Amino acid sequence: MPHGQLISELEAAFFAREGHADASHDINHARRVMRSALDIAHAEGGGNERVLIAAAYLHDWVNLPKNHPDRTRASALSAEGARPILLDLGFDAAEIEATAHAIVAHSFSAGIVPVSLEAKALQDADRLEALGAIGLARVFVIAGQLGTALFDGDDPFAQRRQLDDRRFAVDHFAVKLLRLPSSMQTHAGRTLAARRAEVLRGFLVALAEELRTEMPW
Repeated sequence: MPHGQLISELEAAFFAREGHADASHDINHARRVMRSALDIAHAEGGGNERVLIAAAYLHDWVNLPKNHPDRTRASALSAEGARPILLDLGFDAAEIEATAHAIVAHSFSAGIVPVSLEAKALQDADRLEALGAIGLARVFVIAGQLGTALFDGDDPFAQRRQLDDRRFAVDHFAVKLLRLPSSMQTHAGRTLAARRAEVLRGFLVALAEELRTEMPW
């Protein structure tokens, strides 16, 4: 199946189920992850493009809120949900297993180590979405969904308290986001992540200036 037809089929499946997708995990997120995953894999020497395309569109097939008790199982549930779709699309057994592994391993909360280039590229591509201008927007979209305060008005950068990103959105930058570049699986991913992390730092510096304090991270 040509890549264009594969993408059309996957998008049709996505739209048929789009009721599960929030603003941070919509079709545009899937498209961006696909493009980034392909770029990263090409920079690293190759990868199976069919697997990358399918994994990008199906990696959030089961999308659970960050505070859901089954959140750590979401990627495994997505992989299982992807299998019959991949079979219908004519993927062979090896391609299905490769796609399922990439989907399972992409999740930060699942803590599964990606083994294949496709899995590493997908994980890096998905984590890039948490950085840069898009990542900045997504932080506050998700904070609004969870009812999280923007920051602690008395100590916005947690200089006199423990970080708590369940209560304060800005704390999430220090707890997770600014650490993402060092967690990238590929050289290409690390390069892109470092560049996008500077966008987040720039925002935090500007926020600190407006709040008349210092940005310690």
